[in-house]
Amino acid sequence: MLNNRNDIICAVATGNGGSISIVRVSGEGAFSILKKCFSPIKRIKNAYQHGRMMYGNVYDANGETLDEAMAVCFYAPSSYTTEDVFEIQMHGGSMSAQAVLKTIMALGARMAEPGEFTRRAFLNGRIDLSEAEAVMGIVGASSQMARRASVRQLKGGVSAGIGKAREELLGLVALISAATDFPEEIDEDVTAARVKEKSQKVIQFLKSASDKRHARILRQGASVVLAGLPNVGKSSVMNALLSCERAIVTDIPGTTRDVLTESVELNGIKLSLSDTAGLRDTEDTVEKIGVQRAKDALENADVVLYVLDAAREMTDEERENLSKMDDRYIVLLNKSDLESVVEFENAVTISAKTGEGVKELTDRIIEKIGIDDVNEDMMTLPRHIECANRAIDALARAIQWIDSAMPLDFAANDLREALEALGDITGESMNESVIDRVFQDFCVGK
Repeated sequence: MLNNRNDIICAVATGNGGSISIVRVSGEGAFSILKKCFSPIKRIKNAYQHGRMMYGNVYDANGETLDEAMAVCFYAPSSYTTEDVFEIQMHGGSMSAQAVLKTIMALGARMAEPGEFTRRAFLNGRIDLSEAEAVMGIVGASSQMARRASVRQLKGGVSAGIGKAREELLGLVALISAATDFPEEIDEDVTAARVKEKSQKVIQFLKSASDKRHARILRQGASVVLAGLPNVGKSSVMNALLSCERAIVTDIPGTTRDVLTESVELNGIKLSLSDTAGLRDTEDTVEKIGVQRAKDALENADVVLYVLDAAREMTDEERENLSKMDDRYIVLLNKSDLESVVEFENAVTISAKTGEGVKELTDRIIEKIGIDDVNEDMMTLPRHIECANRAIDALARAIQWIDSAMPLDFAANDLREALEALGDITGESMNESVIDRVFQDFCVGK
C-alpha cells in the first residue's frame, strides 16, 4: 500500500440499492471535516459526542444542501480503526452518497483503498490478520454455518488456537537454546524427547483444525447429487427437497438430459443439489452427453442420493451400480405410496409425491456430510490451511532431525519456520506481501 497511513480516508460503506447509504471517514482530523459539511438541525447540548447520532443536513462547499442525514462520531481509540471515525447516513441511492463523498474529499480526505479501514484496524492492533479476514467472510457467507464460522473467527477463535500453538513452540525453542547453552545442567536426550512429544501434539492440533473438506463445505457448501436409472423419480425427489417444482417431471424416460443444480440450506449448511440424467446406455447424442456429465458430477459429489423405484424390481444395471457405491451414498426407495417390491438394507424409504420420508432423508444427508457445528479453532480459509500445512511440514522435519540423533539446533531451525508459518495466519510475522494479499480482495468501504 503506497498511500500514507496518516491520511484521512473516506468511502461509501454500503452497497448499491439499499434504502440507506453510509459514508465512512477515518483519520486524525476527521471531525474537523465533519463540522465543515454537516450541521445538526437543532442545537444539541454536547453535540458531536462519542456514539451520539445527530440529525441534520449535509452541505457542499457552497452551502447547498446535499441531503438530510444522520451523523455519528467515534473517538479514538474506541472506533473500528482505533482512529477518529465518523459516519454520515443518508437516503439510499448513489447520487447522494457520491455528492457527500466528493465534498468530504474536497475538504481534505482521500478515497480509501480496498480494505483500508480494516487494514488500519489490524495495523493499529485492534484485530489480528485472521480476524480481519473474518470480516469479509461474514460479508460473503453463503450459509448460516459459514456466517457462524466467520463470526467465531472474528471473535478470536482461530487466533486463540494458533496463539497456544505458537506459545508451545516458543517454549520449545527456548528449551533447546537452554539445553545448548547449559549442557551440564540440562539433559539433551530428555530435551529431545520433550521437543518431539510437544511437536507431535501441535501437529495433531493443526491437522484437526485444518480439515480441507470441512473448510470447503463451510465456505462453499456441500455437493449432493441425485443419481439412478431414468424415470425412477430423481427430479421429483429434487423438487421435494427444494419444496418447489424446479425440475421437469414426466413419465418419459430420459427427460433430464443435463445436470440441473439448485441451492438449498439444511441445518445452516448450503447444499448444491444436482439432478442428473439417468444412468443408462443410449444412442441419443444429447442424452449421451448428459449421462457423461452425470458421471462427472458423481465423482465430485460429497453425497450421492441413488434413487430406486420401489414399485419395480431392481435391474441388473442398478445392482451393478450399487455394488460400486462408497460411503458417500444414500440409497432411496422412492414411490413408497405404491406397493413396494424392493428391499435394500439401510435405505431411506421416501415418497416424493406425498412427502413421506423427506425429513428422514434430510437428516441422513446432514449426517453423511458430517458437520454438526463449527469448532472454535477450525480454519475455513485456504490461506490459513496452507500456513498450517507449512507448519506441519516444518515440525515433521524437526522430529526427523531428533529421530536421526542430529544436534538440536537443526530441529530449532524448523521450529522457527513453523512459528513463522503460524505467525502468517495472525499477522504476527508481519509479512508485507501476505498482508497485501489478504486485503486486495476487500471492498473499498471495509
